[in-house]
Order: sequence, then C-alpha cells, then structure tokens
Amino acid sequence: MRHAGLSSVMAMLVAGAWAAGWRGDQPGGADPRAADRRRMVDRQIRARGIRSAEVLDALARVPRELFVPADVRHRAYEDGPLPIGYGQTISQPYIVAYMTEALETSPDHRVLEIGTGSGYQAAVLAGLVRQVYSIEIVPELADSARRTLTDAGYRNVEVRTGNGYAGWPERAPFDRIIVTAAPPEVPSALVDQLAVGGRMVIPVGTLLQEIVIVTKDARGVSETRTIPVRFVPMIDPAR
Repeated sequence: MRHAGLSSVMAMLVAGAWAAGWRGDQPGGADPRAADRRRMVDRQIRARGIRSAEVLDALARVPRELFVPADVRHRAYEDGPLPIGYGQTISQPYIVAYMTEALETSPDHRVLEIGTGSGYQAAVLAGLVRQVYSIEIVPELADSARRTLTDAGYRNVEVRTGNGYAGWPERAPFDRIIVTAAPPEVPSALVDQLAVGGRMVIPVGTLLQEIVIVTKDARGVSETRTIPVRFVPMIDPAR
C-alpha cells in the first residue's frame, strides 16, 4: 500500500483508530496476545508474499481474539477461518491481508465494506484509512460488531444493518470498496458507488470463486481476476 511517504505509525495517527489499551507492544502496555499476532504475521502472512509494511503492521496490532466468539477465542490466531455464528465466518488471516493489500489504500480514503461479520476486517482497515462504512445483513452480527469496535476504541468505523447489494448510496462515492461475501457477479450498485479512480476487491462466483479487482477511471471500468477463494454467499434479499 502506498501512503505517500508516511510511516505506518503516522498512518495510524491519521486514522485515529487505535485504543490506547490495546497498544500492548508499546512501553507500559499489557497485551498477552501480541506475540501471537507477530507469529501470525511472520508465518501466515509475510511468508506468503504480503509485503505492505502498513498491512503487516495493522494485522500485528488488531486484537483478533476480540472478534471471535468466546468458545473459539483460543483459536483466534490459527491459519484458517473460524465460525462466528449465523452461518458466517471470520476470514483466514492471510485472506484478510491479501484483500487489504489489494485495495491499495491511503490514509485519506473513505472505504465501504460489505459484510461486517465480526468487525475484524473493518478494524484492520480503520488503522489504514480515514473512514470505514460497513454494512452487515445479519442484525445480530451488526449489533455485536458495532459494540466490539466501539469497546475496542475504533472511532472511524460506522456499521449499519442493511442489504449489501444496494451499497450505501447516502455515503457514496467511495474511494475503495471491499466485499467479504461472494455474489455470483459484481453488483452494479457497488460499481456505481465507486469513485472515479476507485478500486474494489470482491470475491465472485458460486461453486468456484475468485477474487476480482475492479478499477474505475475516466474511460470506464475494468476487472482483473486473481486467486481462487471460498467465501460464504452474498445474500440478495431481492431473490
């Protein structure tokens, strides 16, 4: 990710996302899971080719254990997805890192996330951008994520319950859009809400899914397909 020469620490300050109580790697902090996060970053993420210092730093700081149910909290830093209830999952750490890096964010960006889930991806983005707007279709998950993010001190994330297919037109246009559930094709409403110069990262497909990177410029919209993935289906209430 390109932050125009800003260090990752300055990017965090711009975003204003960090709760002082969770800076366990800073002098005077108390965070028993900081070492787990560093191992996760080194073994699961950096070793697989993620190079953005800002993304690696964000993953090393966000307390993933806060964003999983209590009965699987001991597995928070495992190399795989975990159930969060209501038929949904928190993505594998590597996939979170891959999609975040693919967004190519800057500290001044406004980002739309479709599929809040537990709030973990939103927390990672909160340290990298100015504002995150996140939509979750399951009311219970939206409420839980909102509480978790607020309690952890993330002040630049706004969560609403709603239909991700429709996006968030009142807040559009967005510099970046990230989707964490898979529709059969890229929703046109999300393309419409992407700013010129914007970028969207989205899993697309049914039985076979791929990450698709959508870019928009003055000439139009283009798509690039990258890696195979497996996400929960994106729910279209209109069907």
